[in-house]
Amino acid sequence: MDLAQLLKVAQAAVDQGRTVTDTRGPGTLTFKSDRDMASEVDYAVERKIREFLEREAPQIGIEGEEEGGPTEGTRWVLDPIDGTVNFVHGMPLWAISLGLIVDDRAVLGVIDHPALGTRYAAAEGLGATCNGKAIQGSGCTTLNEALIAMGDYAISEDAAEINPRRLELHSLLVPRVQRLRQIGTAAAALTFTANGFFDATIMYSNKPWDTMAGVSICREAGLQVLDLDGSQHSPASRGTFAVAPALADELTELIVQAGV
Repeated sequence: MDLAQLLKVAQAAVDQGRTVTDTRGPGTLTFKSDRDMASEVDYAVERKIREFLEREAPQIGIEGEEEGGPTEGTRWVLDPIDGTVNFVHGMPLWAISLGLIVDDRAVLGVIDHPALGTRYAAAEGLGATCNGKAIQGSGCTTLNEALIAMGDYAISEDAAEINPRRLELHSLLVPRVQRLRQIGTAAAALTFTANGFFDATIMYSNKPWDTMAGVSICREAGLQVLDLDGSQHSPASRGTFAVAPALADELTELIVQAGV
């Protein structure tokens, strides 16, 4: 598989998505649950990118957040607007995220932040870039100097069971790290970690369309990407933990202690 060529295809596909986000606002909202939503733009971007990929790379299936698709095998994984709540509120922290999974491994990713004017890209063995320039993740070695991005709290039916463990991790980290941040988008948390702005990001879920593109970018930027128990990350992982290598063991111990 020619990842360099597929990276060009992915870049062009995300360009197609930008033709929608550059010209339209959120429009009508569709509520998936009590506080989870998709906008008209989510659906429009997904359809635009699907049409392009089906034409340019018909041999690869597409798993999209809004319209589904294959959940196994070689496939594109697409989140047309990651951070929809931010997008709807006019915050600039949202992204178009397109990844590629091969042999149950994230091997390629393109994440575009239209409102910020930044695009991150990577393919296995080819390095990671921001706006075409090579990037490298954090080399932080001391936890009390670390700026860490955290995932959102649950809003699902089992939130009352899940959130106390997430709050426990928060309470374990607060006295040990420099600062914690929640920014409301997995894609941005991962790209900002790949670029060294964050020293780690801890996400409690691993939906492929949210994470696989960013996982590829973080790995190519020299970071460790793990499951929440410290094992190597895969599409089947429970969570997504990208971290400066020197901080991995200490942070893993705290995540496991909290039981998230």
